[in-house]
Formats: sequence, C-alpha cells, structure tokens
Amino acid sequence: MSVITPTRTILMADDDGEDCSLVRDALGQIGRSCNVRFVHNGEELLDYLRCRGEFKEHNPPLPDLILLDLKMPRKDGRETLRELKSDPRLRRIPVIVLTTSTAETDVVACYDLGVNSFLAKPATYRQLVDLLETLTQYWFEMAELPPRW
Repeated sequence: MSVITPTRTILMADDDGEDCSLVRDALGQIGRSCNVRFVHNGEELLDYLRCRGEFKEHNPPLPDLILLDLKMPRKDGRETLRELKSDPRLRRIPVIVLTTSTAETDVVACYDLGVNSFLAKPATYRQLVDLLETLTQYWFEMAELPPRW
C-alpha cells in the first residue's frame, strides 16, 4: 500500500537569485516533490503570505516551510521574522533562517524572535543538497506540523 504525501510548499525569501536557483536545483536533485516559491525581500514575503500587492489576485498557497535570508533590501530578515511571528494567522509556519551570517548576535536575535532553526548557507553545492535533504526529511517526514489553515 502506498502512502500519498501532499506536495509541500516552501517559500524562500532571498535577494540573491543565484542562491534561489541553487536551492531549486538541489531540491530537484534530491527528488523532493516541493512547490518552491521565491520572493526577494521581507516586504514581498509578507505580501505573499497576506495576498497583498502583486500576490493579491493570485491567492498563492500558504507555505509549509519558510527559508528566510537575513540580509535583504527593503525589509530584512529580522524585521520580517518579528512581524511574521506576531501574526496569529502566520506564526505557526516553521521559519528556517538560511543565511551567510554566523554572528552570535544574529543567532540570538532570531531565536528571541521565534525562529525554528538558524542555519548558515553551505559553502558547496553538495553541502547544500545534503542540508536540504536533511531539512526536508525532518520537517516533512518526521516533525508533526500543525494542520494547514
């Protein structure tokens, strides 16, 4: 008997187009059936989640997981995280900070704001593939997530 698993949606907020392409390719390489969406800053991420601005007419699916870069224009990751975790409708979505920073002040600040995990971006593509394989296996196969709303 085969188990039908729902397609999971990952929303990645990162202003680096190359990093977004690498994540898309890595998820494809590990064979993870994910609907991956990309936004380029915190304002776009919140517009996506609240169906505002350019996303108003599209009614995009709420993500099962958010990958959030810290250093973005217009609204950085910390500001975005603060707003996201203060919204009762959105705060249960798991947020993983995926950034180049390893500064202790960034790590502490993000956990204080309610991030679910803080990860440094890997140095190689192979490490990225391994990280995303582990991350998606944990969040989509092992962890119990709240029901979709």
